[in-house]
Amino acid sequence: MSIHFDWHSDKITADTPVTTNYKNTQNVRRFLTEICGAGFTFNRPFMAWIKDETPKTMGEVASEWLLQAKK
Repeated sequence: MSIHFDWHSDKITADTPVTTNYKNTQNVRRFLTEICGAGFTFNRPFMAWIKDETPKTMGEVASEWLLQAKK
């Protein structure tokens, strides 16, 4: 069962699940920049990982970006 979430305007928290209707919106960018810092950027492999249908939360998305940024 998919939860409807408006990625443009709903409040995103670390516990927000990545839903099947996930979009890389300005709202998502604001959330990830707040958690990951001003250096946050999207890249194709990272965007594909977010949308790979593996259950994850936005907190896990931020943690993965921070992990990749350290490599």
